[in-house]
Amino acid sequence: MLIDIRLCFIGDSFVNGAGDPEKLGWVGRLCALSETSERQITVYNLGVRRESSDDILGRWFNECKIRFPEASNNGLVFSFGVNDSVIDNGQLRVKQGQSIINARTILLKARELYPVLMIGPPPIEDKDTNKRIKILDKQFDELCKGIEVPYLSLFHTLNDSFIWKQQISQNDGAHPSSEGYALLAEEVFKWHEWTNFLEFLSDDENAIA
Repeated sequence: MLIDIRLCFIGDSFVNGAGDPEKLGWVGRLCALSETSERQITVYNLGVRRESSDDILGRWFNECKIRFPEASNNGLVFSFGVNDSVIDNGQLRVKQGQSIINARTILLKARELYPVLMIGPPPIEDKDTNKRIKILDKQFDELCKGIEVPYLSLFHTLNDSFIWKQQISQNDGAHPSSEGYALLAEEVFKWHEWTNFLEFLSDDENAIA
């Protein structure tokens, strides 16, 4: 029997894989690494460029609901925050307090319905934006601990990576190319909570022949 797992990845351009010439991003690579002969993973990449937590708050539920049949094992992975931290027309796109409110609202609703993980926002080239991303990453981490949603902070790991920094510098100042996304995928793949997430989704009677 083959376990039928459906995963929605909800977020921004980093979830979408913008800048990757192979059009896989970290989401495609992660799921390719994670599929086995016992489990089939259907991936729904719901990353939208330039979207903030305000945007994701308004759309995630309906987009996931139509993609999740009852006779499958369904899970959610959220990742956002970079666009919240960007200055646009002289103003911060989403105030940090509102970003936390949005994330809390999203995650509390999501965990009532499905197993949920959250992946933290990565660093970009702009130092001032990175200062805000770093603070937001820490706040997301604290929020997720408080509401018992597994959270993977990647900011420091990627900010210390020569590959990541080189690729975003050579690209558009924010998004890496293939090697950068492969690095991000590997970090999620080796995270123990990702393994637990997949094992939980695999451990029930929802299977297809």
